[in-house]
Amino acid sequence: MKLQPKDGPLTEQEIDRGLKMVILDGLTTEVMIAFTGGTFLVAMALLLGASNVQIGLLAALPTVTNLSQLISIWLVRRYNNRRAIAVYCAYLARIPLILIGCSILWMHNMSVTILLFFLFFHYFFGSVAGPSWNSWMKDMIPEEVLGIYFSRRTRYTQSLNVVLSIALAFLLDYVRSRSPHNELAVYALFFIIAGVIGIAGGYLLSKAPEPRSQLSDASLLTLFRLPLRDPNFRRLLLFNSSWVFAINIAIPFFPVFMMKSLGLPIAYIIVLSVISQLFSILTLRIWGVFSDRYSNKSIIGLSAPIYIGCIIAWCFVGIFRQYYLNMGLLALIHIFSGIATAGINLSLTNIGLKLAPREDAIVYLSVKNIITAFFSSLAPLAGGLLADYFANRKLTVAMQWEGPGIHKAFKLVALHEWNFLFLIGALLALLSLKVLMRVHEVGEVHKDTVRRIMRSSVRKNLKEYFLIGDIISWHEQLVALFRFRRKKHIRKGPPPASRPT
Repeated sequence: MKLQPKDGPLTEQEIDRGLKMVILDGLTTEVMIAFTGGTFLVAMALLLGASNVQIGLLAALPTVTNLSQLISIWLVRRYNNRRAIAVYCAYLARIPLILIGCSILWMHNMSVTILLFFLFFHYFFGSVAGPSWNSWMKDMIPEEVLGIYFSRRTRYTQSLNVVLSIALAFLLDYVRSRSPHNELAVYALFFIIAGVIGIAGGYLLSKAPEPRSQLSDASLLTLFRLPLRDPNFRRLLLFNSSWVFAINIAIPFFPVFMMKSLGLPIAYIIVLSVISQLFSILTLRIWGVFSDRYSNKSIIGLSAPIYIGCIIAWCFVGIFRQYYLNMGLLALIHIFSGIATAGINLSLTNIGLKLAPREDAIVYLSVKNIITAFFSSLAPLAGGLLADYFANRKLTVAMQWEGPGIHKAFKLVALHEWNFLFLIGALLALLSLKVLMRVHEVGEVHKDTVRRIMRSSVRKNLKEYFLIGDIISWHEQLVALFRFRRKKHIRKGPPPASRPT
């Protein structure tokens, strides 16, 4: 396999081919994630008897192994071939998935320890591939279309994930109801299929061109210190680290909460996640356009408070006696989480790429990933320990009304094992936003200005941007709705004739 980088700039045809191959690789990677990640991985771990701490460890593994990105920097400096490193490590990362599937089929009682063992190598080699891939993409993709391209790629991959997740969820629930003793075998097949398709994705990625990178001659230790000596990048590291720590205390335990406390079947949980992904897909393009046109920092400033509100809303799930009210609240949470996550993830990726100098991009991005990975990996472990601590503790805030012949009690807040985690995570995420204000981004526009511009765009392009418009100007729409109803009630006589168009 010929994977040598090209000397000199890439042609327009080479860039177009590379962009297509990266999207195809993203689609195969999303198939791999859909079959083996998220709710399916948690459900399988619970089926194998995983504890809260082991669930936390499962969530921490992808970020713990990011420390291996130091190896990626050494390899790039040693061989100056980012494509070869990314492709070969992608192959090595997919093989453990096949081994997990085979182990489930061959072993009568597979333990969670074996699952963690193979997943460690899956995430380890994926982490080694990451910095090489990021630096390669920074040089291959024109900076002026970075946001639009990655938003389009994410829309494609998430659309595929939606279809696969629904199909797999209903398949699992069918097997669970008709033949529960075969449920683990179905998970085994999922892992084998994911590994094979992932290897095919590595082959597609090898077809994308790579321009030769210009590397600094400084020592590795000196290079590692560069991002830490950059005051602005250091502030970005502080914000990113505090943000991922805050949200990862809660996020890994959302599926566990729905399965254990609410007793929801996997199909319901997947449908909720699909709702979140659909709204993420619907808003990705507008987030991408505005991040390129204005600033990633402004997009984070708009979308992060929405996400924090969603985490707080999890504390109120389950307090209603009516089943449909809890499901309605869950649906709203997932809708707004999808919208907010699209803006946050896209902007966090792009602002790191934007603030990293071209000649030292791989070092800056690797340091960013390693430091944020450390805090991100601590969070699920801390969350698991906190869940065990709060397992036998409850805090209930209720409102009670008594009168002649009537006695009503309403639960306002009911915190227990999982809800405590959600509230702690939301408060820490809120504190992290203060650090964001100190990060400087070239071309930065204040979030209030961006909000006004987005609202104006919504009004002019209602069909294209209707969803974001509803979020930004929801209060104006609510006031207008009440005014309309008030006028309707006081109006007398026949309705006025319609105006000519």
